[in-house]
Amino acid sequence: MATEMISDVSLDDLSEGRRLKALAALVLLWGMTAMLHWAAWGQLIVWGVTVLVALYILRVAIANATYARSPDKAAIPTTLAEDAWPRVSLLVAAKNEAAVITNLVTSLCSLDYPKDRYELWVIDDNSDDGTGKILDRLAQGYPQLKVLHRGADATGGKSGALNLAWTRAMGEIFAVFDADAQVPADLLRQVVPLFMNERTGAIQVRKSIVNRGTNFWTQGQAAEMALDRYYQEQRAACCGIGELRGNGQFVRQAAIAQCGGWNEMTITDDLDLTVQLHLHQWNIGFLTMPAVGEEGVTTGKALWHQRNRWAEGGYQRYLDYWRLLFRNQLGWNKSIDMLVYWILQYMLPIVAVPDLIVAIALRQPPVFAPLTTFAVAMSYWGMAMGIYRTEKISPLLAMVKAVQGTLYMTHWIIVMAFATTRMAVRPKRLKWVKTIHGGEAASA
Repeated sequence: MATEMISDVSLDDLSEGRRLKALAALVLLWGMTAMLHWAAWGQLIVWGVTVLVALYILRVAIANATYARSPDKAAIPTTLAEDAWPRVSLLVAAKNEAAVITNLVTSLCSLDYPKDRYELWVIDDNSDDGTGKILDRLAQGYPQLKVLHRGADATGGKSGALNLAWTRAMGEIFAVFDADAQVPADLLRQVVPLFMNERTGAIQVRKSIVNRGTNFWTQGQAAEMALDRYYQEQRAACCGIGELRGNGQFVRQAAIAQCGGWNEMTITDDLDLTVQLHLHQWNIGFLTMPAVGEEGVTTGKALWHQRNRWAEGGYQRYLDYWRLLFRNQLGWNKSIDMLVYWILQYMLPIVAVPDLIVAIALRQPPVFAPLTTFAVAMSYWGMAMGIYRTEKISPLLAMVKAVQGTLYMTHWIIVMAFATTRMAVRPKRLKWVKTIHGGEAASA
């Protein structure tokens, strides 16, 4: 069992030495890049890897995603007695969310689900903008709402806040939302039956950008969500790898208990939990409809800070769990999938700068040009398909929209390169770095 495999490795041990691991990876990858430039067989190696990655992505692309879009649909009962619905605990970690917390609580306490079968826990994490007082006042009018307050000495960021609540909660299933979430009233009735499959440890609901029409940045984030939707569906259908995205994630109580709660030594609790669940042999499903809305950041500076945190957290999980991943404890399907996406999402940005420098010095093309070209094409294809599925527009119009989205996505190359290099040379202090929410309504 996966529990036995990782039980002797504590999360504290896994998180130690991240800087040294990142530095070792950086030196190894930069050295490999120089070697591939100098070696006569370097281009052959890169082309070989490109072909293998392309064959795998082709397998992902042609997978039948019907299951991913509607997992276990045949097993969902058409009717269910009100007292037969599983108990659900909604968890929200809130820090300085005065602008949006009232709307969120009102919405979550009015869901179409038996009132005695779900509860709402909101953790005020040492807010200084009145969030705590607003929550205490709301609790007087909503019996389902339970409020916890954390002081200035609390640790663990969002993970610490969630850990404070889930051990007190009654739910068989936990649903985690961000404070700016816009949640459809029927969401629980759509998601909960999917847990009838006993190996489903979590379900991620598709996210949508409610202010997508604001500017270039929010339009880009909407296209990015469409890209994520496409590959989430296809990967789940192909190899069983689903990933959590924080807002709109549902987790089985037994699964989170087996993982020991949320990891307080990571800056992206959702990505870390994704790996832990798969290591414990749980599956993660993906639901496309209905979607959970959230605000997109509206400035380049805010996007830079948010994506740096995401990039660091995504790379961090490979550093923390590399031994377990290397031992193939996920199984071949999931291990190969994780490797391919590590190459495309993290390795290529890490080697981009030294590849370009050496190429200029030797007056030859970048050695990773074939793989980089394929990665960009793969991203464009996935984005176009995601936009087509999400917006229900013509394939041609989806392809046009994907051009702008692909231009927007080039920022990830810079972000990934910066974040992974910084991790190798600077120590990291764990702290809650949150996105500012303004309470924007959905765009037309």
